[in-house]
Amino acid sequence: MTPRTLYLFCSAAPPVFDVARVIEDAQARGWDVCLGLTPAAAHWLRGSLDGLAALTGHPVRWQYKLPGEADVWPPADAVLLAPATFTSLNAWALGLTDRFVVGVAAEAVGRGAPVVAVPCLNAALAAHPQFDQSLAVLRGAGVTLLYGEGGFVPGPAGPDAPDHFPWQAALDAVDRADTPQS
Repeated sequence: MTPRTLYLFCSAAPPVFDVARVIEDAQARGWDVCLGLTPAAAHWLRGSLDGLAALTGHPVRWQYKLPGEADVWPPADAVLLAPATFTSLNAWALGLTDRFVVGVAAEAVGRGAPVVAVPCLNAALAAHPQFDQSLAVLRGAGVTLLYGEGGFVPGPAGPDAPDHFPWQAALDAVDRADTPQS
């Protein structure tokens, strides 16, 4: 059986530092993982990019390919954007696709591919009026959002990482979304 391909897209938020373990967990579930990062996340992980490419067997991407270049990744069967920051979620909902991960996630929605996102932001950003509008737009487009009970619950603003990021729930949601319904 050919493995299913998961595009794992990460924004620059503290849970991104767990990405190697998440890749291994997804691979244990039968996924061929391709890792895409926002430019800031790529900067945060710059010392690990070669190791992450070796772990996935694919180049880690944070920029669009040039016109005429061959795509280096197989087509996605599902997309997971986690952690998804305030900036990434709002840009995605507004169709602002200048960043690779946001553009590819937007295309996946347009193709009807299963897409799951897990926001990661503090309570002050979550209170911004655009955030609720963006979540509504993405839900209306068919994106599964793990936010609130059973997903990510924002805490107060501060320098610390969230106590718990729901990586396993995110992978479970991707598995469910990619399973044909009878």
